[in-house]
Amino acid sequence: MSHTPSLQKPQGSARTIFNVTSGNFLEMYDFMVFGYYATAIAKTFFPGDDPFASLMLTLMTFGAGFLMRPLGAIVLGAYIDHHGRRKGLLLTLGLMAIGTLTIALVPGYATLGAAAPILILLGRLLQGFSAGVELGGVSVYLAEVAPKGRKGFFVSWQSGSQQIAVIFAALLGLLLNHLLAKEAVTEWGWRIPFVVGCMIVPFLFWVRRMLEETEAFSQRKQHPTMQQIMRSLASNWALVLAGMLMVVTTTVMFYMITAFTPTFGKTVLMMSDKESFLVTLCVGVSNLIWLPLMGALSDRIGRRPLLITFTLLMILTTWPVLHWLVGSPTFAHLMEAELWLSFLYASYNGAMVVYLAEIMPAEVRASGFSLAYSLATALFGGFTPAISSYLIHATGDKAMPGVWLTFAAVCGLIGTLLIGRMVRQYRARHSGATAGASI
Repeated sequence: MSHTPSLQKPQGSARTIFNVTSGNFLEMYDFMVFGYYATAIAKTFFPGDDPFASLMLTLMTFGAGFLMRPLGAIVLGAYIDHHGRRKGLLLTLGLMAIGTLTIALVPGYATLGAAAPILILLGRLLQGFSAGVELGGVSVYLAEVAPKGRKGFFVSWQSGSQQIAVIFAALLGLLLNHLLAKEAVTEWGWRIPFVVGCMIVPFLFWVRRMLEETEAFSQRKQHPTMQQIMRSLASNWALVLAGMLMVVTTTVMFYMITAFTPTFGKTVLMMSDKESFLVTLCVGVSNLIWLPLMGALSDRIGRRPLLITFTLLMILTTWPVLHWLVGSPTFAHLMEAELWLSFLYASYNGAMVVYLAEIMPAEVRASGFSLAYSLATALFGGFTPAISSYLIHATGDKAMPGVWLTFAAVCGLIGTLLIGRMVRQYRARHSGATAGASI
């Protein structure tokens, strides 16, 4: 496929970013909506006498979708590395749409019995499979079309599109809670956001079909086969695992301050639905502001200084902030605590995502990035709502999610300290294989 020069021109930057991140918006929107309406989904598909057990089943179903991400990262990542970025991004969007449609339309347990939660689980697994490479495919595409010296800013919009999804989902949640009675939202209103997601799909397909293949991919003389990609991933396992440690920090932080905030606000801090959604909305806006700013800053001063600084700040402040919050659980305090965590998350992530795209070998850039990201999300980030709820339930300490955040920050710091040496060793073996201009 021929390359369109406008992708590299500054005046085409905004359109390019919008076109490629549009599907990433749908992925995160679907995941956020499921987390926001976990309590209602629990009553619809996992009814029981114990509300906590019902909620945990729903949160585990939320997390189960992430278990498919590593498989999606390998299978779909190999497809993207072999067939191209554009074709892969269209495929992942289609799979995500099928999963969303399933969750939107499946009748509840009262109608289908045990088949209902099974179908919901299958929808989540399909979403997770496609999401395993969606984020990596988008990040790699943006990194490969970014003008020189602006990779951090360009790639930060991958996460930026997720924040737009958070904002949109939170606004829709506020609107539903304003227009519908709480009982109506619980019984059937929660399906509306999923239906809205389905309605957006045709527009997103139209937008993504306008994408051109990246020049970096088109100019490569050979594209690896699945077998070659598997061998390359195996030979670079240490790099993938170090990248995974870095991603643990960002994925745990993200799902804590977005997907878990409504549940935490309602069930732990006893705040209203509107208050919880309003905080989540403000978190999305805060993330959207800080991500491109910190991505641009990483272009100027490098990635590692930001990564080290903000993992240390997370280690020092996350538990004390949550301990302060649960000691005085007001709406203002929840807002202040979440905005501080948002600043930490976005500042770290603005540098981390582009860093991860830069360190992966070119021949497995999409699959290697996606595997590192999906492993962290599957093993840690995706289960953050469930783990946080369990820690609070088991210990009686409402601030325990802060301990989980501290652990995640330690993982990120270790990964950041290790990965520089690994990259240097890799480049010594494969000189010129990676971009890595700002490492």
